[in-house]
Amino acid sequence: MIEHVMVPASNYQKSKKFYTALLKPLGYKQTMESGQAAGFKEGGHTSFWIAKKKKVLPTHVAFGAKSKKAVQEFYKAGLKAGGKDNGGPGFRLNYGPTYYAAFVYDPDGSNMEACYFGERAPEAKKKK
Repeated sequence: MIEHVMVPASNYQKSKKFYTALLKPLGYKQTMESGQAAGFKEGGHTSFWIAKKKKVLPTHVAFGAKSKKAVQEFYKAGLKAGGKDNGGPGFRLNYGPTYYAAFVYDPDGSNMEACYFGERAPEAKKKK
């Protein structure tokens, strides 16, 4: 089990503003801050962090969502906060018949994803 993950940020304030908006639809709130590092909590503990780093290598993080609507709101919030589109909300049948996701690049090019597995894609239902 992963306890927490940290994503590097070249511009701490810009990234903190971006992630505060991006993660709100998934129930995350900023709960900790230490220097130029911010921790976000959903549920039991502060599991997602951003921190100012001189060298940033883009990464990928997928967040579980509680509904398709939350995935859609995550995507809209990310774009509104300055993120770039990397795949709008929809089923990803190449990942499985219940894989509903959206992808947004953060200000440093890291690929953030929200995914939901609670429904089957209409095409998958027809193929039974």
